[in-house]
Amino acid sequence: MGNIIGIQISCDAIFTLCLNCTVNKATYVRQLKDNLRALQSELEKLIEARNDVMRRVEVAEQRRMKRTDQVQGWLSRVQAAETEVGQLTRDSPQEIDKLCLGGYCSRNYKSSYRFGKLVAETLLVVRTLMGERAFDEVVVEIVEESFVADERPTEPLVVGLQSILEQVWSCLVQETAGIIGLYGMGGVGKTTLLTLLNNKFLNRPYGFDFVIWVVVSKDLQLEKIQETIGKKIGLFDGLWKNRSREEKALDIFKVLSKKKFVLLLDDLWERVDLTKVGVPVPNSRNVASKVVFTTRLLDVCGLMEAHKKFKVECLSDEDAWQLFREKVGEETLNYHHDIPELAQMVAKECGEMERQNILFI
Repeated sequence: MGNIIGIQISCDAIFTLCLNCTVNKATYVRQLKDNLRALQSELEKLIEARNDVMRRVEVAEQRRMKRTDQVQGWLSRVQAAETEVGQLTRDSPQEIDKLCLGGYCSRNYKSSYRFGKLVAETLLVVRTLMGERAFDEVVVEIVEESFVADERPTEPLVVGLQSILEQVWSCLVQETAGIIGLYGMGGVGKTTLLTLLNNKFLNRPYGFDFVIWVVVSKDLQLEKIQETIGKKIGLFDGLWKNRSREEKALDIFKVLSKKKFVLLLDDLWERVDLTKVGVPVPNSRNVASKVVFTTRLLDVCGLMEAHKKFKVECLSDEDAWQLFREKVGEETLNYHHDIPELAQMVAKECGEMERQNILFI
């Protein structure tokens, strides 16, 4: 008798479990249309909330702040949910066509159950994401090791240029001039001088916050100059890249006007309008920041309103001969007794051609 009662209880439990399971499955099918409508409505609210959060993030990121990992994770989950809802929306017409008896049953019950369950689960995910949208903070301060200058490869200083290097360096660290021009014919060492100035800041900043290197060349493009500066001072990202030139100039000015910087512009062929770039222009009242440029044209120094101009001269005969010996090597020069005399003639002839602007143009 006991066994019969036990069997009866077990059968009742199994029947109840099966009934509940069937009812739950039927609920997914029966509520499919309602859940699809609710899913679309909840997704619209979620997208609105996402847009509000993104506006807060974008404004803060323009101030060189970084979105929190929590916010980034939430935004990624919202994107995934939006993609999932999109796919469900595209599949919904054919699934709804399978329903019958006013939506209480289906001609393909297994398919309708699976789809209805996925819709219900996605609706729960969307509602959960809506509940997570209230962030106390969406960004944090960027804490990173920064270097005033980026090291650039260079050749050893050409003999005869040490004096001009020291003079320009004195202008930089003693605040006697804000805009400094290095001019001279091609190949005399202007870029080498500029590179050595840049590298002097590697181990000691001398009170400067940024040392920014920009290659300008003949194809002057203010946007490229802005991009290089933006990368150095932490503005450049996908959003900033798409801003207008005027907006970028304002952003650059907001940062650099509060900093002490050295801007190194290599190979100018015409005037660079620093104001349009967004660079605060050093003047006679404010020479804390510096702009140093190289050019082949003396006129450019005037157009840039340089406070100091340094002409990078061709080497003297003595310096040219010393450089020639260093490059060729004493062993080669002494290989035959006629070589030194011929070598001096060659070095002198090259010097004359260089002074006449025939070489290195």
